[in-house]
Amino acid sequence: MHETVTAALLVILAITSAWIGWHLLVTLRYRVRGEPAARLWVATGDGWRIAVYHRPAARRRFREPVLLCHGFAINRHTFEFDPPYSMAHALAEAGFECFTVEWRGTGASRRPPRGLFGAFTVDDHIRLDAPALIRFALEKTGADRALWVGHSLGGMIGYAVAQGPEAARLAGLVVMGSPVFYRYQPWVGHLLRAGAIAAWPYGLRHRFFTVSAAPFLGYLNLPVAEMVINPRHVPGPIQRRVVAHAMGTIGRGVLLQQRDWVVNDAFRSADRSVDYREGIRRLEVPLLVSGGSQDRLAPPAALQAQYELAGSPDKTLVIFGRDRGDKMDYGHGDLLYGGGAPTEVYPILGRWLEAHATPLDGGQAG
Repeated sequence: MHETVTAALLVILAITSAWIGWHLLVTLRYRVRGEPAARLWVATGDGWRIAVYHRPAARRRFREPVLLCHGFAINRHTFEFDPPYSMAHALAEAGFECFTVEWRGTGASRRPPRGLFGAFTVDDHIRLDAPALIRFALEKTGADRALWVGHSLGGMIGYAVAQGPEAARLAGLVVMGSPVFYRYQPWVGHLLRAGAIAAWPYGLRHRFFTVSAAPFLGYLNLPVAEMVINPRHVPGPIQRRVVAHAMGTIGRGVLLQQRDWVVNDAFRSADRSVDYREGIRRLEVPLLVSGGSQDRLAPPAALQAQYELAGSPDKTLVIFGRDRGDKMDYGHGDLLYGGGAPTEVYPILGRWLEAHATPLDGGQAG
């Protein structure tokens, strides 16, 4: 009996060691090779240290900094990636000071020193993280207002921030593939519920598993791959590098709140007291709603509905895909990593930001 237990433990140890070794090899093989941005820290009112990555303008041409805000289950590499698949690099080259966010519980962001990981929801991103990040970017650049670019959940957080006390500090809001309206199949809600169970008590650290699968992407598709990308549009090497580095921990409270939205077709606070979707009617900030023609998470009909709902007097809708004259139809992540994104998506968004920014005389910081 003793020998059997010992043998079983040795087998488990060998498998675990091999898995860890595989994980490290994959991370190294598919590492992000671009020039890294400077990592800075922003303190929130409740003690979190939020990581923000500053990429200075090659030659500063605009007063307003750009906050680049990632979405659900991903990290800073949404925007800070290998050129040409890096919106942060593209906007910095265009003359913007760029600040790429990692929300609490994700990437390098750190919990208060007093204890455990701690439960948090999207409301904490809205009410605590975002105000601290906006003020930090403004202090760092000497600007009065900032521009917000959010992908998926990052755009939804932007919608909510633009309804609150920080609205006056925003010069413009760009949302990319942000759902707001939900018409998903029931299995999506079941998947979120399973994720919340697996995340007990604080968070789902799925990155170890996704990294392990990274080398096979582009050769085969994971079961839910087409929910998040058009696999024919995102080059295999990019798929592998994204999955090896861009996945982020998901807080259990965030998972539960997302499940409420999906199951009940809602966009509201965790305690259900604030209807963020209804608040979009009151927006005054200039708004660009963008998305993909084949995005299954934020389909064109949902984008059209939020565009019509928005009260912003200055608003624009762009749906990237063949109908617009693009080379390929875009899925959810294609807006960032699709083969055509650097030449089709980035320039459109960049020109909109330039049109809503304040030029600096001589292209230098004032």
